[in-house]
Amino acid sequence: MNQFASGWKRSYYGKGDVIVYRLNRAGEGAGNASPVFGANITILVYGDAFWSTYTTGDNTGLIATDSMKNFVQREMLNYEGSDLEDCCRFLGTKFLNTYSQVEGVQMSAVEIPYVALEGSEVAFTPAGPDRAFARLELNRNGVLQIASGISGFRLLRLGGSAFHGFMRDQYTTLPDIANRPLHMWLDLEWLYTDPSNGFSAGIVTAVVRDIVQEVFHGFESGSIQQVIYQIGTKMLADIPGIAEVHLEANNRTWDTIGERGGELGVYTEARPPFGVLGLRLKR
Repeated sequence: MNQFASGWKRSYYGKGDVIVYRLNRAGEGAGNASPVFGANITILVYGDAFWSTYTTGDNTGLIATDSMKNFVQREMLNYEGSDLEDCCRFLGTKFLNTYSQVEGVQMSAVEIPYVALEGSEVAFTPAGPDRAFARLELNRNGVLQIASGISGFRLLRLGGSAFHGFMRDQYTTLPDIANRPLHMWLDLEWLYTDPSNGFSAGIVTAVVRDIVQEVFHGFESGSIQQVIYQIGTKMLADIPGIAEVHLEANNRTWDTIGERGGELGVYTEARPPFGVLGLRLKR
C-alpha cells in the first residue's frame, strides 16, 4: 500500500510505473550529472473535489490518470536538474499550479540507473542493482516532508561475520558460526531534520552509499543486526541533515555445498525462508 509523509488520507488516486528517460545527447548535464536520467515515477493526489467519484461516480473535476502520465512524461523536457528529490519537487509544484482542485500531491521516483562504459561518453549500460528513491509530499503551503532512500543493496563479505551465543532449545538446529561468508540484502530510508536538507543535488545519497560500503567492508560483526546498527549510527553522525533512518536487511547467506578448511568453499543460493532484520534510529 502507498503511504504519505503526512499520514493517511481519506482517499487518493494517481498513476504508477510512469517511466521516463531524459537523454542529453549533447553530453552537457547539470554540473557533473550523467546525460542519462531515468526514473520510475508514481504520482498520487488527494482533495475533496475527488470524493464524489467514490460516492456517486461523478467524475466532474477528476483528472484522468492517463493525463497524469502524460503530464509527468512531457514535463520532464522542462526539468533541468539531475536528482530525484528536486525532480519530485519540480513535478509536484507544477502539478499543483496546473490543477487548482488538487489539495495535495505526492511524487515518488525510483532511479533507473545507467553508467557510461569505460572511456566512453556515448555508450551506457544499466547499473545497480541498488537504486535510489525519493518520496516528496506537497500541498498549497509547500513541501510537507521528504523521504529518501536506497533499496536493493546486494553485499557479500568473504569472512569476518560471526553468529553464535544465541538461545538454544528443542527447536534449535543452527550451529554456532565463528567466521561465515555473509551475503546480505539491504534497503534503507531516511527522513530529514528540515525538508530543505533533502535538496542536495544527490550528495546525501552518494554519502550514504559510501557509508554502507565502508561499514560493510571494515566492520567485523557478531550479527547482521550489529552491521545495520553501525550503518545507521554512522549515517546520523556523519550527515547532520538526517533526522531518522530506517533499515531493513535480509540474511541471504548462501547454503554451503562443501568447504575445505576455512579458506575454500563452494556454495549455492540460499533457500527460503530467510531472516528479516529491521531497525529505526532517530537523532
